[in-house]
Amino acid sequence: MNRPQAPHRPMFPFRSVVLGALIPAFIHAIGVGAMVPVIAPSATSLGASLAAAGFIAALLHIGQILADLPAGAFAARVGDRRAMLVAAVVAGLGFAGAALSPGLITLGLAILLIGAASAVFHLARHSYLTEITPPLQRARVMSTLGGVHRIGQFLGPFLGALVIYSGEVHAVYLLGTLTSVAAAATVLLSREEKRSPAVTDGVGTGEATPLAPEPSLLALARNYRSMLSTLGVGVLLIGAIRGARETAIPLWGEYLGLDPAVTSLIYGLAGGVDMLLFYPAGKLMDRMGRLWVGVPGTCVMGAALLAMPFTVGPASLAAVAAVLGFGNGMTAGILMTLGSDVAPAAGRARFLGMWRVLTDTGAAGGPLVVSAGAALGSLAAGIWAAGVLGPAAGGALARWLPRWSVHANRTTRRRAGL
Repeated sequence: MNRPQAPHRPMFPFRSVVLGALIPAFIHAIGVGAMVPVIAPSATSLGASLAAAGFIAALLHIGQILADLPAGAFAARVGDRRAMLVAAVVAGLGFAGAALSPGLITLGLAILLIGAASAVFHLARHSYLTEITPPLQRARVMSTLGGVHRIGQFLGPFLGALVIYSGEVHAVYLLGTLTSVAAAATVLLSREEKRSPAVTDGVGTGEATPLAPEPSLLALARNYRSMLSTLGVGVLLIGAIRGARETAIPLWGEYLGLDPAVTSLIYGLAGGVDMLLFYPAGKLMDRMGRLWVGVPGTCVMGAALLAMPFTVGPASLAAVAAVLGFGNGMTAGILMTLGSDVAPAAGRARFLGMWRVLTDTGAAGGPLVVSAGAALGSLAAGIWAAGVLGPAAGGALARWLPRWSVHANRTTRRRAGL
């Protein structure tokens, strides 16, 4: 009696994933992570007020949002790997421009350029991994991508501090130039996966469908407006609560009168807990489905933010920050994974550009919620308002994800025959 053969699993493209995306992402994140803490000091050294320095620092995120849609069109036209190479080179020029900047206008333009180049780099590697990674291993790859990005941004400030110790603040930008060159070289060394005449479909079932002509951005927005206005809201809310957590910890530490060094240690503790969970989160998403990570992770972040205004000292704030890091680590890579799940094969890069507009807009809007509360006279109210975003995001995922992705949970996979 012949035993039924197990279904064929696509071979995992380890070399292309590691050399083509993960290592370049790690190197690029080191440069950006080293740069972020020195933008404001370098601006003030050129004569900027604190308000102007804050605006110049915000240009990094503004550049990302402005470039998200053009990045999708650019990657679709020249290809994902070539787009990553161009973005790394442009980022290197931006870092060099910032290092040599004689005034605030040129510094601001350089930071804006780095943000735009980062948008192209992030989108291109996301699209590249979506195409070459088997759907049932996708979450692990995307969460690992998010994890190496976190690690790079965690290590970057320490390398930047070493550069400042041996030189001056502006020398940190030259470190960014070197990391951009190194990221481009790593992409060049990677082996490009051969494209097959058929690719996985837009819902991530793993079934092959013929490659259709590239639709326009307007056509994609029209065809997927229902998805973007439902599941997209949940994605935006996840981005918002993630952005809010980055602002809430330092602001509440300042409100409690903690020494900046203590607040930095607490923030680092949250980041350390966060970094420990990216691979387990991805493995759980691959085995059980996206909802098993998305809903509890967002609710944990929301609960931690709601508890933060009740902290009264460094110990209690550290405990809440650790829980906040735990929740964020649980959701590592989920936004990229969901984007890959629902992206159509034809027009993937352009679609992911729209997807990144939602995530980046949420990340930029979350801190505004916290800051608005402080501006209106109650920082606690702002943090509580941000905390409500957590269960709202979890509810949106639970309501809309099963409609749009077969990978929502095991039930939806069984219905799709996976």
